Amino acid sequence: MSIDLKLLEDSLSVEFTDKSILRQALIHSSYLNENAKNGVISNSRLEFLGDAVLGMIIAEELHVLHPDWLEGQLTEARASLVRGDTLASVASDLNVGSYLYLGKGEEKSGGRERSTNLAAAFEAIVAAIFEDQGFDHAKQFVLRSLREEILSLESKKRSAKSILQEFVQGKGLDAPTYQITDTKNTGNVIRFNVEVIVRGKVVGTGIGLNKAAAEHKAATDALINLDARTSS
Repeated sequence: MSIDLKLLEDSLSVEFTDKSILRQALIHSSYLNENAKNGVISNSRLEFLGDAVLGMIIAEELHVLHPDWLEGQLTEARASLVRGDTLASVASDLNVGSYLYLGKGEEKSGGRERSTNLAAAFEAIVAAIFEDQGFDHAKQFVLRSLREEILSLESKKRSAKSILQEFVQGKGLDAPTYQITDTKNTGNVIRFNVEVIVRGKVVGTGIGLNKAAAEHKAATDALINLDARTSS
């Protein structure tokens, strides 16, 4: 484990007090499998922590930046920012792939450019900064790294349905389908119950005053249920 991480620290604009935690954030499980006797720990636990820290930072930022947005809009925006391909793209820009510790097989199969590896490493790096320097420094890093994506949210204005379709098709699956399961007439108000289905399974449900509103809520529910932040 002789990789010099100084250039990566420069790229991240973060100087770690404990360099070992940055190294751990870069250790893929395939490397662990080949170096278990050396007491090496993979980045999976840091990835878990980083996912939570990242979600909190983005949720707080969106809440402050967009006080007029409804809960569904905030959920959609957060999902688009913390999804795997977004994080992988940011990690690639930071040249994180060059510093990953990979097993020989993963290395040969293009593991340094694999989106899942890059996204996981980015989340682990967020956790490493959080543990090494605290929440405020982790927040500064995340907002700096995702600045362009955050600023472009207004222009994208992607709906929950489009985000869900992108996520599902990114998995190599057919586009989600929506079906009305029930309509309830309460007085003069009709409410539509809708399910969204992926690969034959119901992944989200929604209720609305019209079909479009119900589908929107079902797609938002599906994004939460599928935890559409990673592509693993």
